[in-house]
Amino acid sequence: MCKLCLTMVPACWMYTLQDCSCTFCLTCLQQYLRINIREGNVTVTCPDADCIITGKILISEEKALFGEIAGEDAYYMFERYKLNLDVELDPNRVWCPSVGCETICSFRPSPDPNLGVCVFCISCRTKFCSLCKLGYHGAASCEDARKNSNEEIEFSASDDESPIKRCPNCRIPIEKDDGCAQMMCYRCKHVFCWHCLASLDDDFLLRHYDKGPCRNKLGHSRASMIWHRTQVVGIFAGFSFLLLMASPFLLLAAPCFFCCRCKNRFFYEEATPL
Repeated sequence: MCKLCLTMVPACWMYTLQDCSCTFCLTCLQQYLRINIREGNVTVTCPDADCIITGKILISEEKALFGEIAGEDAYYMFERYKLNLDVELDPNRVWCPSVGCETICSFRPSPDPNLGVCVFCISCRTKFCSLCKLGYHGAASCEDARKNSNEEIEFSASDDESPIKRCPNCRIPIEKDDGCAQMMCYRCKHVFCWHCLASLDDDFLLRHYDKGPCRNKLGHSRASMIWHRTQVVGIFAGFSFLLLMASPFLLLAAPCFFCCRCKNRFFYEEATPL
């Protein structure tokens, strides 16, 4: 029986993870990997919440599963995200921030982790800072360089027809070919408005699109917006209701819990030889 779909399937359709020996059907495992890869997760843990050792799906297993059952598109996506992760974790490599340039640049980092060095891209011949990814600013700090680049960001945000803009948080180029104006950077997970680049990390109800220059520019109908807000409010209301209902039981159970602990401690002290 598959632990995810709780369905009895033939043994030849099951797959056992090498790290934790948990077994799942290939269909569920494929869907689970697809969801994680779309979210940019290359290191994927066992989907069983009760896994004793919280095992991980090995990279070799992910490659085999994607190559055999997930198709070329999913395998390409996996390889892309894995390469991004490898470059991000490598202190001697970085992606060129120029739009349209897909070059991995190598450099020697500074002994001071707070000081960036000049990185030169051999493809587009761009010089940029290894920390902030802006044009190399010499002895100036990255903070001053970001302030000087605000005009560039505002100009980019004012051009709604541009298909490529930079993430306002990590500055990586992002291309928008479809969907609404609520964007999430695949690298830093920052949520922002495509039109004005304002942060939407804490705007769960998307009130940003009720007023101002981005009013009614989300890209969804009014009905879908109301349904989204109803779902968000319903989730918070549901958790609050459950917490309110559970509060009396927690208050009643607390004395029993402490009494049991004190009783066990008393017997332990009585039984401990001096």
